[in-house]
Amino acid sequence: MFTHVMIGSNDLERARNFYDATFAALGGKPGEMDARGRLIYAHEGGRLMITKPIDGKPATAANGGTIGIAAASPDHVLAWHAAGTAHGGTAIESPPRERPNGSFVAYLRDPDGHKLTVRSQPTK
Repeated sequence: MFTHVMIGSNDLERARNFYDATFAALGGKPGEMDARGRLIYAHEGGRLMITKPIDGKPATAANGGTIGIAAASPDHVLAWHAAGTAHGGTAIESPPRERPNGSFVAYLRDPDGHKLTVRSQPTK
């Protein structure tokens, strides 16, 4: 259904450092800067795009918004969480853990305050 998610950042190099590390932990590739100055991460037809707001005002995080990212395994979730906290992210909610439905999840805020979650599907 979705083609992309676009979020704002006040510091694209800081965002690149965070997202390159967290996506590498999931087996992804580093982001690329396009001609318009947007940082783009592409995977299986979807894209996460990070940009300075076009209105020139500071970027802010969505209140109530969460971006969910798929992981192949609980080990990938743990690696993503470790990479994120080591590269400017903030651990939030509970520590990475298995949910009652068998999925394994972790939550972080990126350096600009965007709420992210990574989840692996139940293995049962």
